[in-house]
Amino acid sequence: MVAMALAAVDGTIVSTAVPQIVGDLGGFTVFSWLFSGYLLAVTVTLPVYGKLSDTFGRKPVLVAGTILFVVGSLLCASAWSMTALIAFRVVQGLGGGALQGTVQTIAADLFPLKERPKIQAKLSTVWATSSVAGPAIGGLLATYADWRWIFLVNLPVGGLALWLVVRHFHEPSRPRPAVPPRIDWAGALGVFASTALLLTALVQGGVAWDWFSAPSLALFGASVALAALTVLVERRAADPIVPGWVWRRRPIAAVNLALGAMGLLMVAPTVFLPTYAQSVLGLGAIPAGFVLSVMTLSWPVAAALSNRVYGRIGFRFTAMIGMGCALLILLAFPALPYPGEVWQPVLIMLLLGAALGLFQLPLIVGVQSTVGWAERGTTTASVLFCRQLGQSLGAALFGAVANATLAARLDGVPGLPGDLDSVSHALEDPGALTAGAADTLRRAVDAAVDHVYLGAAAAAALALLVLLVVAPKRFPVAAEEPADATGTTER
Repeated sequence: MVAMALAAVDGTIVSTAVPQIVGDLGGFTVFSWLFSGYLLAVTVTLPVYGKLSDTFGRKPVLVAGTILFVVGSLLCASAWSMTALIAFRVVQGLGGGALQGTVQTIAADLFPLKERPKIQAKLSTVWATSSVAGPAIGGLLATYADWRWIFLVNLPVGGLALWLVVRHFHEPSRPRPAVPPRIDWAGALGVFASTALLLTALVQGGVAWDWFSAPSLALFGASVALAALTVLVERRAADPIVPGWVWRRRPIAAVNLALGAMGLLMVAPTVFLPTYAQSVLGLGAIPAGFVLSVMTLSWPVAAALSNRVYGRIGFRFTAMIGMGCALLILLAFPALPYPGEVWQPVLIMLLLGAALGLFQLPLIVGVQSTVGWAERGTTTASVLFCRQLGQSLGAALFGAVANATLAARLDGVPGLPGDLDSVSHALEDPGALTAGAADTLRRAVDAAVDHVYLGAAAAAALALLVLLVVAPKRFPVAAEEPADATGTTER
């Protein structure tokens, strides 16, 4: 949990210190890569670390990832320019990918099926606490100390995590294979490169260049070509980084697709709800963050209690109930009155967190339970990879939806901006707008966020369809340790 906190906090702690960082290092035009570069590195390395943990064990991968993360933090604290800081954030992300996937896998290794909801709920609590505490800690350090302390605080935390893991985490001895394992470096490079190009196209498209410009088309085309080449390489590899059984087995394929759809819909509350709270409801940054954070209160509680449901009706039906509720809740958001009361989106987020907790944890526990030790790291990494990829796709897709709605609503209105970022900045300075213009902008933002939530509801419907059509009615549950046992049950 301490190791997980490193990666969880670092995803949010930098956000409130951006003005201080830009003021010191410059580079305003590229500062978004402080987040994009970290996300990119985490996402593309998940499949690689998952396979490495299945091949060499969880402990060496977790130790190496923690060391790499701490080294990256130290380098970030010593950065002399924005370019250097972005490069060192990528180093951090390379370590963060090992932390995220390996910790989730170890949780499944250490705890039997009946106890996994409790530990997964605790890990969810780490993420929930970090999403609230990260921006606050970052703001305090940047205001009263120096922004470099945002990265230096990782050193003692990382040192504690390393000490705990090295001293107290002991993996059971396993028979060594007759043939030494070979790492599929060609496959790893292919996965890394094709995913990196795709994420770069999604992150920068519509921001640094137009969607149908030459850079976007070139990046998407190169990503598709490299992905096709990677598939050919993996099919011929003796021990591929992304084995074909990840997509041939219905439980794993279904969970990958369903959590990818969940990553897609999560963009609506995490990215657009704070803008809605500030622009439409007129809240400050801190109260707007609270509107979002209530979701993190109900999520772990619902996750911890989900075993009482799936223990009776199974993983699939429990997840379908959770996502069905999430679909109805997302559809309720566009029905909110304008401008509405603060308690209304707060209630929706509270209910949405409970629904998604009931959806996600049974699927993660279920898919981890279908495989033995030797395949669990790869399986867990594939699930997390699809979820991260869904979030990146959702950010690009829903950003385009929001900006298209704003452009349509504000078309022909002179003197008003036509994209979400510009509208948000204009509403932060109400003195520059007439009362009528400010109301027009707020209504446009309200409509844009409503359309995003309708898109998120469509993603929820897609997840339901995947569970209905692709997922088996009962997940085959592999026997507990020893890892090579062949007995299975169903749930």
